[in-house]
Amino acid sequence: MATGTLQGPVRFAHPARMPRRGRLPLLAAVLLLLLSLVFPYWQVTLYAPQYPEGLRARVYLTHVGGDAQEITTLNHYIGMPGLDVAAPLERRLAVPLVLLSAAALLLLAARRLPARRWLQLLLRLPVVLLPAVVLADLAYWLWWMGHTIDPTAPITIEPFMPTILGRGGVMQFSTSATFGVGFFLALAASVLSLYDFARGRARG
Repeated sequence: MATGTLQGPVRFAHPARMPRRGRLPLLAAVLLLLLSLVFPYWQVTLYAPQYPEGLRARVYLTHVGGDAQEITTLNHYIGMPGLDVAAPLERRLAVPLVLLSAAALLLLAARRLPARRWLQLLLRLPVVLLPAVVLADLAYWLWWMGHTIDPTAPITIEPFMPTILGRGGVMQFSTSATFGVGFFLALAASVLSLYDFARGRARG
C-alpha cells in the first residue's frame, strides 16, 4: 500500500491481494447511491382545513412528486413559490453527478488506481458529502421560498422559514416534514464509503 507521498514510483493496489468480500462496502455504497435516485430525499405533508387528510409532496433529486401541484395551488394564496420551481440546476445535474460519483467508487473497488490516500479520499468525497449538501441545499431553497413572498397575493403574510424537519405551520396551514428513503440510502452510502477509507488506513 502506498504511503500517499507525491514522490517515487506510482504504486497500484492489486485486486488479487484484496479478498472479494473486501470490496463489498464500496459495491454496496454504489448500489445504495444509485437506488437513492428513485426514492424521495425529503417529503412534506401539508394539512389545511379543506384537506384534513393532508397533501403530501415528495422531493426527489430529479423532480417533485406526490401532491406538489395541489400544494403549489395553495401556496399561490399566500404568494409563496411552488416546490417545483426550486433547485432547477440541481435537478438537471443530479443524475450525471450521481453516476460520476458511482463510477468513482467502482474504480476504487476495482483497485486499479494509484493507492495514494489523498486520491482515495478525493474520489469518495462526492458520495461522503452528498447528504450534507442535499440538506444544505434544501434549507437554502426553503428559506428562499419563505422569503420570496409575492406582496400582491390574496393573503398577506410576513416572510418566514418553512420547517425542514418536524412540525411547522403558518396561518391555518400546518406541515410535517421528514427525510425520505432516498436520503437514508445516500447516508448509508456515505457511511460505507468512509468505513472503507478508514479500513484502508488501518491496513496501512
